[in-house]
Amino acid sequence: MRLHFSVFEEVSHLGLTPGTVSAALNNSAAARSIPEHTKNRIIEAAKTLNYRPNFFARTLRLKRTYTIGVIAEEIGDAYGSMVISGIEEYLRKNNYFFLTVIHRHDPKLLQTYAQMLLTRGVEGFITTDTSLSEKLALPTVAVAGHQRVEGITNIILDHTRAARLALEHLRDLGHEEIAFIRGQTMSSDSTVRWNAICEVAQQLGIRIRPELTIQLEGFDSTPGIGYSFTKRLLARKQPFTALFAYNDIAAIGAIWAFHEAGLHVPQDISVVGFDDIPGAAFASPGLTTVRQPLVKMGQIAAQTVVDLIEGRGEYAPEIAIETEFVIRRSTGPANANNRRPTGIRQKTMSQ
Repeated sequence: MRLHFSVFEEVSHLGLTPGTVSAALNNSAAARSIPEHTKNRIIEAAKTLNYRPNFFARTLRLKRTYTIGVIAEEIGDAYGSMVISGIEEYLRKNNYFFLTVIHRHDPKLLQTYAQMLLTRGVEGFITTDTSLSEKLALPTVAVAGHQRVEGITNIILDHTRAARLALEHLRDLGHEEIAFIRGQTMSSDSTVRWNAICEVAQQLGIRIRPELTIQLEGFDSTPGIGYSFTKRLLARKQPFTALFAYNDIAAIGAIWAFHEAGLHVPQDISVVGFDDIPGAAFASPGLTTVRQPLVKMGQIAAQTVVDLIEGRGEYAPEIAIETEFVIRRSTGPANANNRRPTGIRQKTMSQ
């Protein structure tokens, strides 16, 4: 407590009461009425003295835990880890903690873990790649949740815009025979994204052929999943000059499958991904992709749930996030002489 009193002494010339200093240092509800310049001077004095608020004392005094429950499909995948990175960054800067549970799309685990987090005193929830069908007991923000549930705020992308950016790019490069890798059925983005692709393809006059469409299955979150399913796609021996993959992980694995089959990207086949994970720019070649601002989405989710908890924000059913299209070296003009990649594959295997 001596250090705390030193802070009071340091700012005593401002004529502030201990309660005002304490409110500013602990960022409590009372701090909202303190002028910003006064709060900044108090915080600067605290930094000079290397003061840190006692979290446990604050919790007992205010009867709050300052903890958020994060419910994720997986931590190790590139998508989820970037979203959680954004969540962590915002919560850390605002003196909140978070507890994370992983459900892997098991409804029983999801229900059990949500209840466990409640018993541990979390004040709100953030979910990633999780389909919620009913309202949770606390303020909740879902990243890629999609289902409209009263009381839950969904952080959503305009998947129609994303599909248009990708398919117009391939069309403008002369690609007519395009293969597609669909997402796993349990992924919350999968159906929405595929419906958007089908809608935009019809508008652009691009034919989606069942024999050039394959769906990911399983829980593999490495490029191996794209590699294995692209090999199955090639085994069908159907001609195509471009591939639009559900995500970057699948696209990077697909590129390796093409290389192994003796095909060159983009000379023989152009490849487009989705997400713009950190590894996308360093693939060989660099991956053309639809960029989701994943870290920003995590930050927005964290800010939204904290604002709801602290009474600063009003409930909104959706918060829309814009996508961008990043063109790298994995896409190029369609080569009319190389519309049958399986022929190159057969030659390579016979050597």
